[in-house]
Amino acid sequence: MMFTHLARKAILFIVIAVMAVSIHVFPASKSYAATVYVTDNGSTIVVNTGAGLIYTINKDNGDLVSSKLNGIELSGSTKASHIASGLGSAANVTWNTSPSGSTVLITVSTDTLTHYYSSRGGDNTIYMATYVTAEPSVGELRYIFRGNGSVLTGVPANSDNGGNTGAIESSDVFGYANGYTTSKYYGNDQAKDLTIRGATGSGVGVFMAYGNREKSSGGPFFRDIQFQSGGDTEIYNYMNSGHAQTEGWRMGLHGPYALVFTTGSTPSVPDFSWMSGLNLTGWVSSRGNVVLNGLSGMDSGSAYTIGFANSTAQYWTTATSSGSAVKQGIIPGTYTMTVYKGELSVYTESVTVNAGATTTLNTRTITGDPSATSTIWRIGNWDGTPKELLNGQTIPIRHPSDSRNQSWGPVTYAVGSATNKFPAIQFRGQNSPTTVTFNLNATQAAASHVLNIGITAAYNNGRPSVTINGHTLSNPAASSQPNSRSFTIGTYRGNNKTFSWTIPSSYLVSGANTLTITPISGSSDLGPWLSAGWVYDCVELTN
Repeated sequence: MMFTHLARKAILFIVIAVMAVSIHVFPASKSYAATVYVTDNGSTIVVNTGAGLIYTINKDNGDLVSSKLNGIELSGSTKASHIASGLGSAANVTWNTSPSGSTVLITVSTDTLTHYYSSRGGDNTIYMATYVTAEPSVGELRYIFRGNGSVLTGVPANSDNGGNTGAIESSDVFGYANGYTTSKYYGNDQAKDLTIRGATGSGVGVFMAYGNREKSSGGPFFRDIQFQSGGDTEIYNYMNSGHAQTEGWRMGLHGPYALVFTTGSTPSVPDFSWMSGLNLTGWVSSRGNVVLNGLSGMDSGSAYTIGFANSTAQYWTTATSSGSAVKQGIIPGTYTMTVYKGELSVYTESVTVNAGATTTLNTRTITGDPSATSTIWRIGNWDGTPKELLNGQTIPIRHPSDSRNQSWGPVTYAVGSATNKFPAIQFRGQNSPTTVTFNLNATQAAASHVLNIGITAAYNNGRPSVTINGHTLSNPAASSQPNSRSFTIGTYRGNNKTFSWTIPSSYLVSGANTLTITPISGSSDLGPWLSAGWVYDCVELTN
């Protein structure tokens, strides 16, 4: 009995000792039950997370006017941080804490917009969400963090405008003495890749966690502004804009998203699920899922993305090598499911998602891949991108005029040459015409053939005028495209369009043939780079 009692005491002592060591070796995970401290000064609300972050909200307009981490001011001194372009005197600002005092919610509202700031004790993060019933008058729904440029110096090079010699296009694309270019439009991620990115300095970092994008517009391959520096260091979360926009703006609750403050390291994407208890307007908790069992007819060399979209929400996920895919957390409704080969739609169908349920789809057969067509020759890949073409991979990271780019031409391209010798973009004012030379045997020349020119975007109503061996084919109408700059502001994405012509055998010859492609438009050009044109996806002559 005594031995048993002593043994139990010994075991208990060992357990306590192990637990004590474990606390130091394996720290307990944060439960965020710590207190968040809030001071209302009448004109400002000061939030102290208790872990080093202290930030200040202006009660007159809801602007973030100060953010200090461990005493270092990270907000800029010239302009405040805010939603849209600031809400001004129209904003009503209120706040409250949870009964435990562990969270704070600051609500900034107007007639058509409600913006939320929230924080938890012990967590150096400003959690945000924005509910809208109408697009802001500026036409852009975005949160702009304007940081201290003298502290936050570690910014992406493509959007760092410091030391420029002046604007070379509009007031937002800048040039340098060596011919390089930078802009807030360059080096940005596609929507499907938006997770967390930021700017750093000595012992500090501010990162934007972009959220799920379900209420944004443009689809999985859309790009928008993320950074700009050269004075203040600006970090953006663009939710809606008119920058090469291919669909209507979505209203409702955008986010949640967050600003995460660190000592310089890149943080993980924060857990937003706790915000379901904040009673934010527009928050949807009851959701459904979609499971796709597979795809047949895939191209083994291509990546596939599965998208879901309707007028109120958008989602996407990456398919496996067999075409299977799972997407969870979808707001109930009926969606157009789109299968993208690369960035080209090759299959669509309507899918209904119900709350608390999983919609299962059996293997689907891809029916709309133009690569299945038999051709005499093909330049490029049908994948909705110009990446394999001349300068195609540089479009998202610099202006076409940048001295690091290879010459755009005009190009004479012999079929069978390296694909990266064919221009990714056709500019009426810079590299036209593009000439294609190819050979036909007697049998091929004796038959009619179809010429297809696929594009991913166009500017200024640009479309191709085609001549074959001196014979001009009928000129097509302009394609439907966003009403904005596109390939000079870092994107080749617009509305995919294929122009097709039937070439009669009388226009063809046995042996060498010559095809010329020149942009036409009913609109005047603004310059050689802002001239009528398009981005190529693929050019082919079918059998």
